[in-house]
Amino acid sequence: MGHHTDPFAPSVHTAHEWLAAVAGAIDTEDRFLAHRALRAWLHTVRDRLGVNAAAHLSAQLPELLRGTFYEGWIPAHVPVPRDVPSFLAQFAHAAGISPEEAVPLVGVVTDALADLFSPGQLDHVLAQLPVALRFLLLGTDLAAVYGSAAVPTQPGQMPTDDIERRLTALTEAVTALVRGLEYPADAGPDEHGGFSAAQQAHRILVAQGLTGSER
Repeated sequence: MGHHTDPFAPSVHTAHEWLAAVAGAIDTEDRFLAHRALRAWLHTVRDRLGVNAAAHLSAQLPELLRGTFYEGWIPAHVPVPRDVPSFLAQFAHAAGISPEEAVPLVGVVTDALADLFSPGQLDHVLAQLPVALRFLLLGTDLAAVYGSAAVPTQPGQMPTDDIERRLTALTEAVTALVRGLEYPADAGPDEHGGFSAAQQAHRILVAQGLTGSER
């Protein structure tokens, strides 16, 4: 049945395009795996958003995937705990993989969807999540964030407050570096400003125990 005789055909076609984008991003020809990964991402992120934010996110989805997005959703029960281990546990269970396998997969699905959503929409959603989850969803190397310890994938492996403290410190350090390296268009780089910014970033990391002590 062609598009001109099937009113649902355009929605199905668009949903298949999104699924193909996810499948391509995770380098698989298994559409069922791609669908599980996409569905897991939608549900796991959805459950950590408030009702209004979830509605804004769903509005970006093709009609068919919007139904998937709201499947099993209970508005009175959101947002659920927003720590990394519980996020990974839910995502892994829904995708049928281990929490360790979920760590890189989450970021890959995010990248695929970022190219499909309206510009800035995904950034708006991520801004409403805790820093730790934003890093995870953006595919940041969490092993570097957590230091020499493995990325916590089970509840209780690392206190959420400690995670937030570390990630906030890293964010502040990067911000200090960026500000220090900025210079007017009509002027050249300020070597002294860059050195001062590096010192400030180092002090932030030292204060939080994220690098070696000053010598």
